[in-house]
Amino acid sequence: MFAVVKTGGKQYRVAPNQILTVEKLAADAGETVEFSEVLMLGGDAVQVGAPFVAGATVTAEVLEQYRGEKVISFKKRRRKHSSQRKRGHRQYLTRVRITDISAGGKKAAKAKAETKAEAAAPADAVAAPAL
Repeated sequence: MFAVVKTGGKQYRVAPNQILTVEKLAADAGETVEFSEVLMLGGDAVQVGAPFVAGATVTAEVLEQYRGEKVISFKKRRRKHSSQRKRGHRQYLTRVRITDISAGGKKAAKAKAETKAEAAAPADAVAAPAL
């Protein structure tokens, strides 16, 4: 199974246990993050979102926060020595490992089962003392 996820203005094709480098996320190393902007789910049955697949999420574990390699931006206009400019840039990045890809149906069904069990439990507790 695979998914196409949108984060940081880019789209990534991800699969379970894949290590991925994305633009900086607000999470520390060891935390889990959840990508809810899933554009497509692939596998046995392909689901394409419009624009996102309803209820689908991709869970990932943050491995590290780091900075990328330096990129040099050099601008020069010929015969004008005063207009040379050299700048460097290092992008903040986050490395994550994809742990789980879930379609909307699995979590929704589990949540419904839990709410039904909770609704049934108080009714049984109230009925038991009355007997």
